[in-house]
Amino acid sequence: MAILPAAQEHILKQENGKERLLDAVRDLLCAFALAVPHEEALRIRDDVDFFQAVRAVLIKHAPGEAKTQEELDIAVRQIVSRAVVSEGVVDIFAAAGLQKPDISILSDEFLAEVRDMPQRNLAVELLRKLLSGEIRTRRKKNVVQAKSFAEMLEESIRKYQNRAIEAAQVIEEMIALAKQMRRANERGEALKLNEEELAFYDALETNDSAVKVLGDETLRTIAQEVTKAVRGNVTIDWTLRENVRAQLRVIIKRILRKYGYPPDKQEKATQTVLEQVELLGWEVAA
Repeated sequence: MAILPAAQEHILKQENGKERLLDAVRDLLCAFALAVPHEEALRIRDDVDFFQAVRAVLIKHAPGEAKTQEELDIAVRQIVSRAVVSEGVVDIFAAAGLQKPDISILSDEFLAEVRDMPQRNLAVELLRKLLSGEIRTRRKKNVVQAKSFAEMLEESIRKYQNRAIEAAQVIEEMIALAKQMRRANERGEALKLNEEELAFYDALETNDSAVKVLGDETLRTIAQEVTKAVRGNVTIDWTLRENVRAQLRVIIKRILRKYGYPPDKQEKATQTVLEQVELLGWEVAA
């Protein structure tokens, strides 16, 4: 078990290492299954178990190769013990010697632990897995935040894969992104907005200089009024009714004009607000 992180690190350093390993172990397992119970096959059983365990932890990162947790546990348990079956979940965090974190928090302690891992490429994989999961969660709640964070993560990973930056640098970039995500969670409290209101607040392009001049107080009021106005029309599946969508556009633009929102920004803000309504799964009626 202790050698798994080093094995993963070695594989991830190689060009297309993960894909090559997955293919090779798949072929090995097929050949082994055909050869058992031949004496020569049984002699390398421990080696086969080891490669199967390495494949089990790496496969969690491979799209289209998802396995059940039971399959992953069995693969790792084979190398840990043939007699004792653990009830605990063995995953990539345990294999790396880390406590499985609360993904919604990404604490400083956990991030520091990842930063200090000697297996740099494995640390990159861990952080990418965590951040991608957090972005998927946000995509269900805040379209602007999710898009922004996804673009930042993709850019960091792209530079890393193109060898424009080293593993240590991409780790720092992803840790900074994790902290930025955490701060984003605190913005609602600072602005005195609930989760839905904050999503509409972000839809107003609040980082745009022309919009920013309105000030947080006005933008907060706009977000609250938009939330209330849309909520006031809830009952049926509005996404199938173009007349309802048109009515919502009128309501949203009226609120934007009321508070002096820049005219040339109103169309985009309105469209983003409508996307946010769809994301939240609200059903708005005529």
